[in-house]
Amino acid sequence: MQTKPEKIVAEMMANDSFSQWLGVDVLDVREGYAQIKMTVREEMLNGHRVAHGGISFSLADSAFAFASNSHGQKAVSIETSINHIKPIFEGDELIATAEKESISKSLGQYIVRVTRGDELVGLFKGVVFRKQEEWEVG
Repeated sequence: MQTKPEKIVAEMMANDSFSQWLGVDVLDVREGYAQIKMTVREEMLNGHRVAHGGISFSLADSAFAFASNSHGQKAVSIETSINHIKPIFEGDELIATAEKESISKSLGQYIVRVTRGDELVGLFKGVVFRKQEEWEVG
């Protein structure tokens, strides 16, 4: 039986064409936490033949969205940033792990670590506005 955070993320994924295009697989979801993975494809590379920075950013952003909405209150991004620590290549399997740092009635702060194996390749920070609207999941 799915938990409420798992139901929320399943509903989000069903309506998230971009995360589907990325090839995101959800590994783990619980309140304030999400872990997802994807594999870098050829069409995700830039002119240097490394992954476009938007790829690791987008993966981290999806994990951030899932973790921040997992509390049951709808949340939308208001500020994000990423540090691209190491280059990423075609065929690399990336895992993004999003964790709540702090939360209040109207704001939430999250850190997302993007890894390739044990190696940190990206560090993403994000802030969400927590709407008054709750997720309605069965």
